[in-house]
Amino acid sequence: MKTFTCGSLVPGCDWHTQHEDEAEVVRRAVEHLHSAHEEEKVRPDMVERIKERVKDA
Repeated sequence: MKTFTCGSLVPGCDWHTQHEDEAEVVRRAVEHLHSAHEEEKVRPDMVERIKERVKDA
């Protein structure tokens, strides 16, 4: 199981997700950045920063 906590990238945000597939965790994180943080376009370097913060649950 993989987990991602948005606060590790966006201080103060307590949103988190988990899934067995890392790609699904990243997809959910990108979707969250769009909806909650109004990021219109998530750049490839941001995706890499998300991947760096995905942890084993």
